[in-house]
Amino acid sequence: METVISSKTKTVKIGYDHPFVMIGERINPTGRKLLAREMADDNYDRVVKDALAQVEAGAQMLDVNAGIPLADEPAILAKAIKIVQGVTDVPISIDSSIVEALARGLEVYEGKPLVNSVTGEEERLESVLPLVKKYNAAVIGISNDETGISEDPDVRFAVAKKIVERAMDHGIPREDVIIDPLVMPIGAMRYAGRQAFAIIHRCLSELKVNTTCGASNISFGLPARGPLNAHFLSMAISNGLTSAITNPIEHEIRQAVLVADVMMGNDENCLTWIKKNRKPEEGAEDGGGRQRRSGRRRRG
Repeated sequence: METVISSKTKTVKIGYDHPFVMIGERINPTGRKLLAREMADDNYDRVVKDALAQVEAGAQMLDVNAGIPLADEPAILAKAIKIVQGVTDVPISIDSSIVEALARGLEVYEGKPLVNSVTGEEERLESVLPLVKKYNAAVIGISNDETGISEDPDVRFAVAKKIVERAMDHGIPREDVIIDPLVMPIGAMRYAGRQAFAIIHRCLSELKVNTTCGASNISFGLPARGPLNAHFLSMAISNGLTSAITNPIEHEIRQAVLVADVMMGNDENCLTWIKKNRKPEEGAEDGGGRQRRSGRRRRG
């Protein structure tokens, strides 16, 4: 079970037997008033900065969203995608609730993108899935439908199954559908973590598809969100989560993913962990902790 996403020059493989994929979340004006204003004013300096910073921090993909009220979202999204593709080589998740914006993003994209997203709503299925097929893309299926977001994990799983089946009816292979189980705030829903883990595990074992989520949703409204997000992510990975839209710049998130890759056997010989955590070469000190001198001792 392997979902392949690509840019013009780089391929990313999402799967249970592959290292976990972090999809950088920061190019999203929702809740970021300054970024929204800049993008609406045709200023993409912050988009470039965020793209480069997330890739530098370890994001293998970037989510690009242009959801700005009263703005020309299709045009802004298309331009943002072109700009991000011009400064990084990682694949992109094209993120919009507007079908016309998804279409414009797909038109300008170079490679095989990830479409974010389709729900189980009939109208959405019949408008988004043909686009996904036309452009040979992969798609995130979000497990809600006309009835909303159910608190019953069995209902959310049934919606996920429906999305996978309908995608296959449109000629989209199972491996090109990534399910988002919809992580709910645990501060408002006591068993939100358990529910997410259960759906993720069933997607792996029964639907045999990859999964993703907005990891930070779990901690919404709570203090000290970093540890909650990081530990949730590790636990979700142990239950089969293969990617997440998250903030790779957060140290706790990066460490959680590195640890999970080691524990899941997806960091062969722990080489990535060693590379990221090895202390600097001790060229400045000898075994006794005394500073070495590069030159000869001066004689009196």
